[in-house]
Amino acid sequence: MSRPLVISDCDEVILHMVAHFKDWLEETQGVDFDLSGGNFGEALRWQENGKLLEPSEVWRKLGGFFDTEMDRQLPIAGAIDALNELTEHADVVVLTNLVDFRRDMRAEQLAAHGLHAKVYTNQGPKGPALQKIIEEYAPGRALFIDDLAQHHLSVKETAPDVRRLHFCGEPMIADGIDCAHKAGHADARIDVWSDALPWLKAQLEN
Repeated sequence: MSRPLVISDCDEVILHMVAHFKDWLEETQGVDFDLSGGNFGEALRWQENGKLLEPSEVWRKLGGFFDTEMDRQLPIAGAIDALNELTEHADVVVLTNLVDFRRDMRAEQLAAHGLHAKVYTNQGPKGPALQKIIEEYAPGRALFIDDLAQHHLSVKETAPDVRRLHFCGEPMIADGIDCAHKAGHADARIDVWSDALPWLKAQLEN
């Protein structure tokens, strides 16, 4: 039987993103970032006049952040050590929603923090992309980790045998996002790596 496979998201699972994005916007872009309402589309306002950024401008800011500021991103506590420990028991890859030309940048970013993992990029729901990875590796069993409920639903619909952990390591948003476990789309919800690692190892062993 092939080795098990762990497929992990990156932002808010392995690396902090939104906190660093907020700092960059407010320090250099003339934009205030407030997610207290829980709606990312209404979180960015121009400091000058308080007006919401248009959706196209929000996407440009996100692209600008990933183009120039990825070195700001610091690891979620315990993430790198946990995933490296999992490599003793399984193959570990990263499935991240970035445009494809940023794949190598993401791999280099993770390697600089000590995680040497193959990176797959994706846009949109992750179920179809995950299914292709499953077909490539043909693992004995597979685990999926992500911070967004919609991706767990997508994976459940596309590859229901994959065990799914909803994990969000960013306190700024963890309490405000939809919970995939409560919705029945994930097998567990754990937001701290010291607790997530034993759960993941148990899934690999059982």
